[in-house]
Amino acid sequence: MAKRTLDAFFKPAVEAASKKLKTEPDTPPEPTGPPDTHASYPTPIPQLPSHITVSLEHGTPAREGRRITDQPDLDLLYFQPYITRTTANELFKFLRRDLPFYRVQYNIKRGGVETSINTPRYTTVFGVDETATFIPRPEVNFKDDYEDDGGEDPETLALVNATSNTPISPSKYQYTPRPIPKCLDGLRRLVESATSSKYNFCLVNYYASGNDSIAFHSDDERFLGSSPCIASLSLGGEREFVMKHKPPSNGTQTPGQSHVTQKGAGRPAGQLKMPLASGDMVIMRGSTQANWLHSIPKRKAGGGGGIQGRINITFRRAVVPAGTNNYYNYNVGCGRVWRWDEGVGEMVEQRDKEEEKDKKEGKEGDKEGDKEEDKEENEGEDEGENEGVDKEEERVEEIKDTTYMSLLKAGGVKTTSHGH
Repeated sequence: MAKRTLDAFFKPAVEAASKKLKTEPDTPPEPTGPPDTHASYPTPIPQLPSHITVSLEHGTPAREGRRITDQPDLDLLYFQPYITRTTANELFKFLRRDLPFYRVQYNIKRGGVETSINTPRYTTVFGVDETATFIPRPEVNFKDDYEDDGGEDPETLALVNATSNTPISPSKYQYTPRPIPKCLDGLRRLVESATSSKYNFCLVNYYASGNDSIAFHSDDERFLGSSPCIASLSLGGEREFVMKHKPPSNGTQTPGQSHVTQKGAGRPAGQLKMPLASGDMVIMRGSTQANWLHSIPKRKAGGGGGIQGRINITFRRAVVPAGTNNYYNYNVGCGRVWRWDEGVGEMVEQRDKEEEKDKKEGKEGDKEGDKEEDKEENEGEDEGENEGVDKEEERVEEIKDTTYMSLLKAGGVKTTSHGH
């Protein structure tokens, strides 16, 4: 009987340990760094637990992407999944709990009439277009006509011109851009490797229930450049991702034309439905944005996966400051922050200490009066009217990307937060 060498005896054990590291998310956690802080963050943002980081680095892509090009002007790469289900669900819970979200309300004017729109989902965004970048403050080249007003922390990232490393003009952006926190930035780099593309923005949507949605739209190439590559990653509950070809406009369709389907404009050339589960990722590239619309429609209660709520992260590269203004205008606005409350199992609007004090000191009689008023209002509600409002919100959601620039020039865009 042949004898095994000492090296051969131990070799299988080493290989088994290596495979375990790549496939199991329960790798013993190691100390993570301090939370990310920045003047533009409403609260510190924790770093990912080490076992999630290890699983992402060693386990993505969980499966190779499948290319879909069987319809006109369509170029997709579909990962089922990109992240293993277990890790994706853990990542979902972490991001839902630790990111600041917003329920943006914005006003638009059409025909001289101002309409208030409540975004039908929770949103947040991080990043800046390619004309600017964030760098460690000691590396900033401050000129005589600029002052360092970024705080006392030398580790704070400073927003500077991407070519000169000099601070940007305060009037360049309508809202203060925010650096991508480490919990999203590591994921961004992994997705870049999988797609051979570069991204400078992370847009995060949280769909709390089947009532939260996003209407048919395409991502504006004026902000992204021609033939952009956009990665859309799903975490949490399963939702249907629907795509349809844009209708012809005067017989032709070219980039930059209307991104909205109009009634009577003709039938779409094709339609595609994908049930996106936790960890799945769709890459839209080439001529897709110029010719296709996509949406997450409302869904009746009881359908889909076993986790309440869904997070979608889109990675994209904005090329002009107008893109930065647009993304922060419609995904952050200027209202209050919403945070996940584990105790009540839902997003809760954050209030300052004075507001909480006033709320607690409210008279009991006022509370009872409010209850009576609410009862009367509820009894008089017309469900048909509410449904009409929902449809109007969806229709306006469809056109906001294409009308943003004209509205901004006309002074017709104002944003606040729901309940503010």
